[in-house]
Amino acid sequence: MSQPKAPGLEPRTELTVRGLIIGVVITVVFTAANVFFGLKAGLTFSTSIPAAVISMALLKGFKDSTIQENNVVQTIASAAGTLSSIIFVLPGMIIIGWWTGFPFWLSFAICALGGVLGVMYSIPLRRALVTGSDLPYPEGVACAEVLKVGAGDDSTDTPTEDSRSGLLAVLWGSIVSAVFAVVVATQIFASDVVKYFKVNDRGGVTGFDFGLSFALFAIGHLVGISVGIAMLVGALIGWGWGVPHYAALAGGTGAIADLAQATWSHKVRYVGAGAIAVSAVWTLAKLVKPVASGLAGAMAANRVRKAGQADTLPRTERDMPIGLVGLVTLACFVPIAWLLGHFANVSGLGNAVAMLAIGGVAFVVLMGFFVSTVCGYMAGLIGSSNSPLSGVGILVVICASLLLAAFVQPHLAPDTGKALVAFSLFVTAVVFTVAAIANNNLQDLKTGQLVDATPWKQQAALIVGVIAGAAVIPPVLDLVNQAYGFLGAPGVNPANALPAPQAGLISALAQGVIQGNIDWSLIWTGAGIGAAIILIDEVLARVSRFRLPPLAVGLGIYLPTVSTLMVVVGSVVGWVYDRQADKGPRTEPVKQLGVLLASGLIVGESIIGVVIAAIKAFAEKLGLNKDAPLALVGGGFADYAVWLGGGAFAIVVFVLYRWVARMGRNSA
Repeated sequence: MSQPKAPGLEPRTELTVRGLIIGVVITVVFTAANVFFGLKAGLTFSTSIPAAVISMALLKGFKDSTIQENNVVQTIASAAGTLSSIIFVLPGMIIIGWWTGFPFWLSFAICALGGVLGVMYSIPLRRALVTGSDLPYPEGVACAEVLKVGAGDDSTDTPTEDSRSGLLAVLWGSIVSAVFAVVVATQIFASDVVKYFKVNDRGGVTGFDFGLSFALFAIGHLVGISVGIAMLVGALIGWGWGVPHYAALAGGTGAIADLAQATWSHKVRYVGAGAIAVSAVWTLAKLVKPVASGLAGAMAANRVRKAGQADTLPRTERDMPIGLVGLVTLACFVPIAWLLGHFANVSGLGNAVAMLAIGGVAFVVLMGFFVSTVCGYMAGLIGSSNSPLSGVGILVVICASLLLAAFVQPHLAPDTGKALVAFSLFVTAVVFTVAAIANNNLQDLKTGQLVDATPWKQQAALIVGVIAGAAVIPPVLDLVNQAYGFLGAPGVNPANALPAPQAGLISALAQGVIQGNIDWSLIWTGAGIGAAIILIDEVLARVSRFRLPPLAVGLGIYLPTVSTLMVVVGSVVGWVYDRQADKGPRTEPVKQLGVLLASGLIVGESIIGVVIAAIKAFAEKLGLNKDAPLALVGGGFADYAVWLGGGAFAIVVFVLYRWVARMGRNSA
């Protein structure tokens, strides 16, 4: 007599050719959008939810499509959100003047090899940080709810929220933000509202810069009120204390705006770096026990397979076999070692090629697993949109630079300092891709856990997404480099350049450590602030539901206010919107449509940004002004543009949120 199958063993339509194709197409589009947005604002966004909605709309016509198949599509596409984090490091090669463009195969190899290694690292972390953890994974849970509703899951209380309403929210959010971005490019609407001023008679200055960006606003909605307030606290520390304090100490003269920006760039950002580094170390200390438990769980599952009991293991607990994980991991190390050795050789570091290749691989192995763990934890705590990769990357590049300065530099000629800086950025870029995908995969695996997906199929799908994203990133980086350039790079117009804040800071740290001109007092000041924020956050965890994420505070200190203040506004508006949703009928549909609207706002503005970058890249050939090829008015219109842009922004936000709230309550 046949035995009934255990729960989770039933087969599902999940990993299909059509799903892979749809996922790859979405990945290509979202990767391009994320690269541009990240370089502009210093933040990347999670593409899981909009990808899930698009997937449901496209697969709805197939009778055999399942929630698990839609989950695979969003898993592939979500690689766009995190693999794009390579922009936090790789543009540093341009900024220090080592590269003039992005070599395709070299850049592709960094992203692809590091990404596959990140998938492998995430597998033993799944049990520690997903199934055996109470971390909220806000974006993973939200994505699972969207998938359940689109599939008509009876377990949800929101039968009226279907994929059509969600697709409309994403679509109109994208259209509105794209149109607004085009009008900003014509200079009829201002791009931001800026004001700098003196704060005392001792030379202290400060200011603010509100970016009129729907994408930044939407990021605030997604990350939530705790992260938004934490970023505001960081901005107040940076611009309410740091900039006035260090500007007064320097006693500089000149334009107030230039003095404030120089003080923030050369002083305050390093304070933020110290705060972020301490947060990363603290996170690791809290994870030692759960990570060890996760590794033990992976080994136990492997013993079950070897004992011939694989059929008794629920489908929803089947990771890639740990032996295959180890084999693929080792296979990745060989080309990574070759890449490091090749880069060292062509960079004039031939006398230390063996040391750099072997030591570099060891660094990738150990530091990659470290930051994968930290970033996976932070993704579970605050979501992938507010990725901790940029902050942890500061710690990585400092460690890499210190090791190079201590063990390699003494054996090389004095004129190899710049080459060592470039090598430090190169090895950090590999670690970044490892951590990025591990971070992303854990968020996706949480979604998979909630929709009864098969982990190993998600892990295989993510590898497909990694390869697709890795092929898109180099040409997009080349395009925006030609159109805008990066702030701080040789020969670039600062008024036109993309800020690329993390890449600028990380490259400055590498130069400072290796060339011995870094001001460690700023790092230690930031470390003290970070320790104080950690203490406050731990106290809050025991006495209230509100948290003050230390990493978000650090981000608020070292990101420019043009990147943070609108995020704060978005988090407050999103919080108010959710509170109003709680008071009415059909609370969850209203909230979820708000999330989808925010996702659309990000996608639309970012894609138009890439299109405008392409226009700028060919502006001179088209006979247009490269700095403002779409401008319809001159500089004299600027005062009117501020009022027009600000007023239009506020009106559109009100109308859009009112519309999605009504749609969520009235849809049938």
